[in-house]
Amino acid sequence: MTVLLVIIMLLAFVGIDYLVRETTRRMREKRQRAAREEILNVAVRLDIAGEVKTLKRIEVPDPRARILAVDDEGIVLDSFRRILVLEGYNVDTVENGPEALNLVQRHDYDFVFTDLKMPIMDGVEVVKAVKHLRPDVDVVVITGYATIETAVETMKHGASEYVQKPFTAEELSEFVNRLLIKRQSRLESQKEPTVRIVSPTQAEGAPAGEYCVPGGSFVSPGHAWVRIEPDGQVRVGVDDFAHKALGEVSEVVLPDPGTSCKVGDVLFSFKRGDEEIRFYAPVTGKVVEDNARLKAEPGLVAGSPYKDGWVCRIKPVDLASELGALRIGRPVAEWYGEEIKRLRELKAENNGQELTWATLESRFLK
Repeated sequence: MTVLLVIIMLLAFVGIDYLVRETTRRMREKRQRAAREEILNVAVRLDIAGEVKTLKRIEVPDPRARILAVDDEGIVLDSFRRILVLEGYNVDTVENGPEALNLVQRHDYDFVFTDLKMPIMDGVEVVKAVKHLRPDVDVVVITGYATIETAVETMKHGASEYVQKPFTAEELSEFVNRLLIKRQSRLESQKEPTVRIVSPTQAEGAPAGEYCVPGGSFVSPGHAWVRIEPDGQVRVGVDDFAHKALGEVSEVVLPDPGTSCKVGDVLFSFKRGDEEIRFYAPVTGKVVEDNARLKAEPGLVAGSPYKDGWVCRIKPVDLASELGALRIGRPVAEWYGEEIKRLRELKAENNGQELTWATLESRFLK
């Protein structure tokens, strides 16, 4: 009866914690949206030294990206401001190409949206000029049905995508969000990853762009680490690379003490929603202990990967002969570089979208 009450209390605590977090998140998003609506309502017309007379600029706190839109139709520009500001983007709008190029030379933008059919300077010329001035900026063409073929042609000159008008608020929001994910993924893939050999404590709280190799521990090809204990048993967990690839974990399925395993057998798994990913035994032996804390605190596997987030302890059968298949120290760091490159290439092939756990398991864990 006591055990049942404890379980009920634990479930109640977890449920309340989830409700509090979800309510807080929704309230925060509601406040942010209200603040953006207020900013949108007081948008002002700016004149920079008389050279950008049609500029309208709306800035929000902590913008997701900076966008410049150029179109000779005011109603289209109004739509861009109204829709994208509420989504958390800074938006500048102008009504002709020369003014857009003036701004591109003065300010840092992530995206430039340009209409194809405009007086003074058409969209093709804008695409060419922006990519010449700022090759790092992603240029998107705004097109109608009759000019889709021309819009596709602009991609030869550096345009990354095109959006067809008219569009709904939802369509534009989803489109720009996808562009942002692709851009972030591309920029991330261009950075040289930082790989450090660290102590178990130093790995806690490491930034997303830094990969921590467990000093003094062996790492299997399936990204499970193995640390030899003074009594000859080994402690097993999941390395930092796998955690950064997987993201949030909501449940850890632990191996039962007494379970025998061979190298390559499924040893334990992580769950999140409908997804589950399996990790394979790095050594042969018998499970003597699991980390019961992970049942209530699954986040430990990522928050403290080499210390409190260990998964189980194993009594190995023939550790000496199996260590040769594992890496330790500098070879792990060098291998991480190769794995990070493969991961980024897969994400790029997937248009910057996060990879499914099934894909990660088949490509990196088996």
